Amino acid sequence: MNKFRFTIKLMVVAIFTLAFASLAQGQATRTWVSGVGDDVNPCSRTAPCKTWAGAISKTAAGGEIDALDPGGYGTLTITKSLTVDGTDGAGFGSTLNSGGINGFVINDSLSATPNAAKVTLRNLSFNGAGTTLGLNGIRFLAGKELIIENVSIQNQSGIGIDVALNTAVNGLVKLKNVDVRRVTGAGISLTNAGTGDVRATIEGSSFTHCGNGIHAKNRSRAIVRNSVFSNNTTNGVFADATAGFATIRVSNSIISLNGANGVRAGNAGGGVSGIEIAQNQINHNGGNGALVGTGGAVETFSNNSIRGNGTDGCPACVAVGPGN
Repeated sequence: MNKFRFTIKLMVVAIFTLAFASLAQGQATRTWVSGVGDDVNPCSRTAPCKTWAGAISKTAAGGEIDALDPGGYGTLTITKSLTVDGTDGAGFGSTLNSGGINGFVINDSLSATPNAAKVTLRNLSFNGAGTTLGLNGIRFLAGKELIIENVSIQNQSGIGIDVALNTAVNGLVKLKNVDVRRVTGAGISLTNAGTGDVRATIEGSSFTHCGNGIHAKNRSRAIVRNSVFSNNTTNGVFADATAGFATIRVSNSIISLNGANGVRAGNAGGGVSGIEIAQNQINHNGGNGALVGTGGAVETFSNNSIRGNGTDGCPACVAVGPGN
């Protein structure tokens, strides 16, 4: 009887070992999608999947999903560290999120280690075009870090890139060569409803034909350089904290042809908002070149071009830095 029980125990251990080995084999470090793939495939290079959603369950945490060829690979919710690369060689990964839905959502709040995911999105296109536009191109709700490179977002009824955290952890956001256009809300919106901050770095990016180009809200800090905020309905650069703080430091950028103000800091509310401007072209905006409102401050290094606006100059700005 004891030998029989021992044999049963060995068989159970062997079964669990094989099951875990099978699971490990099922999640590869790198997986692939293709327009002619199938989600029942293992997502290998020779047997790719068809959608991002089909590939993510077969991709290990910290791994990467790559596109083999041009294709529409669907929407995706990311709950772990992951890189999604549309590739810029043979193809470009596209997501069509028309019909009032989000493109990609990053949310690891229900994972074993919430607010720890590090996500990179590279060489991707998000298009909400259709009878009913898409909602938001990219939403960042919970995680540690979001890097967006060489990405195009257009035709959204909500926000292009919506960073809306509610955590005690600082969320890091980095954008490089990102183009957001034809979005009803902000091109990028930044806020943390918790006790942590949103810390964003934006370089070489464009926000055009949106509501506001960039809208920094509660507990957000943004550094922007070599970027364009143009032809937006309201403000090009807007810091507006109704609680806590919102700061934007923008340099070497074009902030022009916006319907209301080029730069606006502050609005009615209990927060403190600040914008620092240096070596920017703030021209031909319908309202003020730079406007300081309730709870706001604009600091200038006095080396910006502020011309051709409804109201030029920055009469309420504070001059800072050398040479002032």
